[in-house]
Amino acid sequence: MTRTNPVQTLLIIAFLILILWNLGAGLYYMMVDKGKTDRTVKSLTWRIGLSVALILLVVAGILTGVVKPHGIGG
Repeated sequence: MTRTNPVQTLLIIAFLILILWNLGAGLYYMMVDKGKTDRTVKSLTWRIGLSVALILLVVAGILTGVVKPHGIGG
């Protein structure tokens, strides 16, 4: 059984927290601003960018062998 590097786990968790934060901020700005500012668009754009960056980091990690994917059974 291989051990997961704690830095990798923390990096992924940090990305997920930032993604959720920007999603929540987008919802908040949408309710408060009522379309008068572009804060909702900026927040959701950041969320999409962070999601794409996380996917690319995971794919790069798999291709370089840093991240080892496993099946459902482990």
